[in-house]
Amino acid sequence: MSAFGKKPGLTPGRPSFGVARPMTGGGSSPTNQQPQPAPAPIPEPQLPEGGEQFPPLHSVELPGTAPNPQTPMQDAMSRLSERASSVAPVDEGPQGFEASVHKIKEQVLPRLLERVDPEAAASLNKEELTEEFRPIILEVLAELKLTLNRREQFALEKVLVDELLGFGPLEELLGDPDISDIMVNGPLQTYIEKKGKLQIAPIQFRDEEHLFQIAQRIVNQVGRRVDQTTPLADARLKDGSRVNVIVPPLSLRGTAISIRKFSEKPITIDMLKGFGSMSEPMATALKIAGASRMNIVISGGTGSGKTTMLNALSKMIDPGERVLTIEDAAELRLQQPHWLPLETRPPNLEGEGAITIGDLVKNALRMRPDRIILGEIRGAECFDLLAAMNTGHDGSMCTLHANNPRECLGRMENMILMGDIKIPKEAISRQIAESVDLIVQVKRLRDGSRRTTQITEVIGMEGDVIVTQDLFKFEYRDEDADGKIHGEWVAGGVRPYTLEKARQFGFDQPFLEACLG
Repeated sequence: MSAFGKKPGLTPGRPSFGVARPMTGGGSSPTNQQPQPAPAPIPEPQLPEGGEQFPPLHSVELPGTAPNPQTPMQDAMSRLSERASSVAPVDEGPQGFEASVHKIKEQVLPRLLERVDPEAAASLNKEELTEEFRPIILEVLAELKLTLNRREQFALEKVLVDELLGFGPLEELLGDPDISDIMVNGPLQTYIEKKGKLQIAPIQFRDEEHLFQIAQRIVNQVGRRVDQTTPLADARLKDGSRVNVIVPPLSLRGTAISIRKFSEKPITIDMLKGFGSMSEPMATALKIAGASRMNIVISGGTGSGKTTMLNALSKMIDPGERVLTIEDAAELRLQQPHWLPLETRPPNLEGEGAITIGDLVKNALRMRPDRIILGEIRGAECFDLLAAMNTGHDGSMCTLHANNPRECLGRMENMILMGDIKIPKEAISRQIAESVDLIVQVKRLRDGSRRTTQITEVIGMEGDVIVTQDLFKFEYRDEDADGKIHGEWVAGGVRPYTLEKARQFGFDQPFLEACLG
């Protein structure tokens, strides 16, 4: 007999666990038992899966908690399904008031150009040209039998002046301080980045020829050119904004212009801290690193804020130091009195006369610099910068593209190996370890915010491996309903290896306290 009063193997169907049945037989010996009538069959109740005592786990609600309509897995899958079935919005171009002004401009502009001397117009500024244009525009409108109110007339004057002296439809976007990036994908589509989010801009160009003329006007201002023989160009605007132009046949949708706008207000480390890019101890450590002439590499992805961080760190340079900056397209705006910017030169039509970053770094060493700052290193010029850091130019800085500090060191090794320098890899790693003091990792998170995610110290070599330690690190915590990422910066709690450099400038105690958290 089993514990439930049934012989094992005799009953074909076992009742659900937790449903009791009366036991049969009560005597001590089967021979003394009296025959009993067979009991009436008991109907088995229909129970949910698992029985009443043990309901399915997904139906259990803990006391004091509201029912959760969707599990995280279901929520993630629903978002994937929604994205897979979404339809891209159709850009309908300018609407309303902008569309009416644009339409009138197309009628007025050809007649206006017939009455204007281009050379005389080019010698005037925008305000003077607007005053000269006003009576001519009224005359043209009378010919076309068009009547405009005061608002439409002012808007038409501005659009026409922008067309002749400025950058056409781009002028409106360049004048908006909330826009940080402008991306023109051919004449019919333009995107902007505003407060970290991409959105389509309500502008269009007349045609590909119109857009190409605007691109040529931008690059010609800095002595560059762009055409089918030279379809790529880097340039800058007068305010320091960085411009990249690529034209057909490389760009299949027409001329593409990418503009990274320059902030008119100088960015400081305290401002970055106020924006939520770093914590108070990190800001203190970076200020001390900049003032104590530590060699700093700023690492990050495209649009993560590397140049902004470099401009902010330059505020901590002593005003008495001579600083040279070297870039492909000058966009750095250092906040020091003794600052000399240098810029590379592309080759001419015969493919000769190019001046590279490496050439400028070698020449800069003969110009008695205290610090050499490279806007970005992409190749063998990395070796020349390391040589400068090792030959009395402490406090040099640069930026490069990498996802984390360890990849940053690997990329520096690879860039040196890309050149024709015949040096063993171990020697290259050792020179990097002896030259670089700090790696500042910046990242643009998926909510559009830019954070300083790591400050890593380069200690030295252990065998053939470069040894590092994190002074600070950003740790992800949560994400709210609006998609904003929350986290905190955690200090490594280690004694910084660069404390001796800070001691030479009298900052050892605050540097140690900041790093220990």
